[in-house]
Amino acid sequence: MRTVDEHLAEILGSVAVLPPLDLALLEAQGTVLAEPVSAPVPLPPFDNSAMDGYAVVAADVAAATEADPAVLPVVGDIVAGDTGVSALRPGLTARIMTGAPLPAGADAVIPVEWTDGGNATVRISRSAPSGHYIRRAGEDVPAGQVVVDAGTRLGAPQLGMIAAVGRSRVTVRPRPRVVVVSTGDELREPGEPLAPGQIWESNSYMLTAAVVEAGGVGYRQATVEDESAKVLEMFHDQLVRADAIVTTGGVSMGTRDVVKEVLAGTGTVGFHKVRMRPGKPQGFGLLEGVPVFTLPGNPVSAYVSFQVFVRPALRAMQGLAPDPLPTVSAVLTDAVKSPPGLRHYLRGLLSFSRGSYTVTAAHTQGSHQLGSLASANALIELGEDVESLPAGSHVEVMRLP
Repeated sequence: MRTVDEHLAEILGSVAVLPPLDLALLEAQGTVLAEPVSAPVPLPPFDNSAMDGYAVVAADVAAATEADPAVLPVVGDIVAGDTGVSALRPGLTARIMTGAPLPAGADAVIPVEWTDGGNATVRISRSAPSGHYIRRAGEDVPAGQVVVDAGTRLGAPQLGMIAAVGRSRVTVRPRPRVVVVSTGDELREPGEPLAPGQIWESNSYMLTAAVVEAGGVGYRQATVEDESAKVLEMFHDQLVRADAIVTTGGVSMGTRDVVKEVLAGTGTVGFHKVRMRPGKPQGFGLLEGVPVFTLPGNPVSAYVSFQVFVRPALRAMQGLAPDPLPTVSAVLTDAVKSPPGLRHYLRGLLSFSRGSYTVTAAHTQGSHQLGSLASANALIELGEDVESLPAGSHVEVMRLP
């Protein structure tokens, strides 16, 4: 048997970073930026008003009070987007809207709430220092500054920032297109009636969602029966659109493990026992250059295998560090046991209180027991050398999405 680290190392040594694409901004949501984006001009590009009010020379209102307001002639209106703004002389004011360019000569903005709102003349009842309610050119971003670094996953704030510096397109690493398929004669689609010995198929729904959580584009393929010809046909059909293929089932030691039968010796695909629980039977390799992950059929085994092996690979394909799930140190609330020589991933419930984490292992840990996974928010990782730990022990805990 090989270790978890050895199997993951083979995977990461085989997958390649996806080639970059030039995409329109909204098409790039969720992708990873392949180039740094800089501001060609300062943001904001000009001094502008932070309030609706009146642009003034601060010295003209220095003595203004409610009892003795400053009274100034209003010489015009300045609105956002105004391209004809000129200078303002001392002793005069102009009404100005939020975001409108500040006229030359003005050095403060008086909020309309401090005035009588006059049109021809305005009474200003409070003084303001120079710079009051003015957004200075470049105070957000100076010209030339990198606003989004390469390697950043593009969400709403990043797309807004890129648009704000005038870019309509970006060069990105695309989201990997991942086909997910389950195999097995016993599987039926949810909503169909069950005959004796049949179950509703759930793995492909779970793993397609996990692909999306990992930054990929998931395509669920219909269940394939345990027939070699049909399984082989499925692989060849899906290679056309897939950056990676994930299968569940058919990789262990059974007489009808057709995924293993079909792929063994094909491309670079190989099958191994990995020192882990759940998820011991694993397969991986390249088929016509496309990474193929063959995961166990038991649902918890499939899910844990995805998080341990597939998720880091999908990150690497996007040009990101192949990091595991976020991990925290937590205190066990109850004693746990683990088989010697295997890395054990226990479903658990992680809690945070008074500055520290505690974690409680689920009572049921069978690889077929999806109920305890659905109610868990963490995986407790126990090393190969651990056979038991008492309550109060510190353990590493992987936080589930």
